Amino acid sequence: MAGKPKSEQRTGLLNGFAAYGMWGLVPLFWPLLKPAGAVEILAHRMVWSLAFVGIALLALRRWAWAGKLLRQPRRLALITVAAALITVNWGVYIWAVNSGHVVEASLGYFINPLVTIAMGVLLLKERLRPVQWTAVGVCLAAVLVLTVGYGRPPWISLCLAFSFATYGLVKKKVNLGGVESLAAETAVQFLPALAYLLWLGGRGEATFGAEGAGHAALLAATGIVTALPLVCFGAAAIRVPLSTLGLLQYMAPVFQFLLGVFYFHEAMPPERWAGFALVWLALILLTWDALRAARRGARALRAGVDSTMPAPPVVEAATQDVRG
Repeated sequence: MAGKPKSEQRTGLLNGFAAYGMWGLVPLFWPLLKPAGAVEILAHRMVWSLAFVGIALLALRRWAWAGKLLRQPRRLALITVAAALITVNWGVYIWAVNSGHVVEASLGYFINPLVTIAMGVLLLKERLRPVQWTAVGVCLAAVLVLTVGYGRPPWISLCLAFSFATYGLVKKKVNLGGVESLAAETAVQFLPALAYLLWLGGRGEATFGAEGAGHAALLAATGIVTALPLVCFGAAAIRVPLSTLGLLQYMAPVFQFLLGVFYFHEAMPPERWAGFALVWLALILLTWDALRAARRGARALRAGVDSTMPAPPVVEAATQDVRG
């Protein structure tokens, strides 16, 4: 990345800000789709995302990957698992926003890097540095505090964090580009989503076409809302260091949290502030440790030492590129 001209890096940063900014502001969009319910919105998102991405891939003539994928049953199975996971993530997020739980939804993306670390330890037998263990411990304490504050576990946050972290793990094994991966996943989702919309229309309960042209256009725009940030993310990922993307990723939950508190006026009693403060402390520790590890790796490379240090989890989390 260091060899890239400044204009390229500037373009990458602008695209990064655009991608995470759009993901952060998306809670403003889903309420516009009422009176459509969360499941109808989700189905439209699947159908129109495939249409939008399909047109983009046709324009770019990027279809060579599809033939290879169809000849690889294991990767197809992983794509199906990824599609199921992102369906859960999208559905819960849309329902949470339209049901007045924007703050709790934002918490899911705050704790996602910490869940990614925990999954690395449990599933991949990765070894953590002491500061990373501390961050995980602080996050567990935060969940306990928030459980007391909400009077229940923050299941929306946990569902979003675990579904997204698992989705990221599966996507790493599939190893497809962001737009191509979205096309493959929405192709898996397309027929069930279309069947649901046709069934809903047959019952006379569909809002598409029944609430005017403006409402229908907004439902169709779910494809653009899904794909456009992903295109910007892809443009950023090839132009700026992953450590930079690792920091930019916090823009989205920060914007979502601020919208929840100041725009949607969701309640934030003291115990919830305490829980969020613990989560933010954990993320500060994690980010500091990741940046320190990255500097050590850079110094080792400059000194001609072969560094085998793995990418910090906070950086790895930044490569997951389809959000609520």
